[in-house]
Amino acid sequence: MINKYASFIKTLRMKKGISQAELAQRIGVSRPSYIAIEQGKRELTLGEFEKLSGVLGVSLEELESGEIPDYEKYKQMILAFLRLNKQVTKTKLAKLLYFADFAWFYSHLQSMSGMQYRRIAYGPVADAYFRLVDEMFDAGEISIEQTENGAMLVSQSRGGAKAYLHAISKEETKLIKKINDKWEGKRTADIVTFTHNQMPYMFANDNDIVSYDIFTQENPNEIY
Repeated sequence: MINKYASFIKTLRMKKGISQAELAQRIGVSRPSYIAIEQGKRELTLGEFEKLSGVLGVSLEELESGEIPDYEKYKQMILAFLRLNKQVTKTKLAKLLYFADFAWFYSHLQSMSGMQYRRIAYGPVADAYFRLVDEMFDAGEISIEQTENGAMLVSQSRGGAKAYLHAISKEETKLIKKINDKWEGKRTADIVTFTHNQMPYMFANDNDIVSYDIFTQENPNEIY
């Protein structure tokens, strides 16, 4: 497993502009020890894994998989759905994104964004979803409004409207629209219940990563 995540850690570190010395200090190892980790010569302890997860902003499962999610594309998927909706609840938006990734995997054996999704009370949610939504809010790409009953409504802001969704193909855009058309006007509770009855959610334990592979056995009429 070490060779699997070594290059992944290096890539994420460089994307975030963190030096080897700084990251070594933040996870509590010497710089030579950290270099050995990036070279695949030293394994991480569980404690080091957990610290790296926090510093690099990825889940333990993503670190272990060694697969780099396309965070920029995921943000563009968020904007693509928001361009089809004046406002959508934060929970419903998370489910629409889940449908896009898993429905794409169903047909192409790879997800749109490469995100991992975790089973929580309100259905599968990407590990990085809340962090990326916060980043987009801080960057002025989306707006978030809280209703009287506590629901968080997300909408596209002026900054997001200017963004060019270059990472999303025409075929992916069509799928996003089909998913949105089906669930437009439906309650958040309805979409949550639907995901609870799908195989990835039913076969996962609470707070575990849900399986893309098992989704290929889903009834074609129950994909989204």
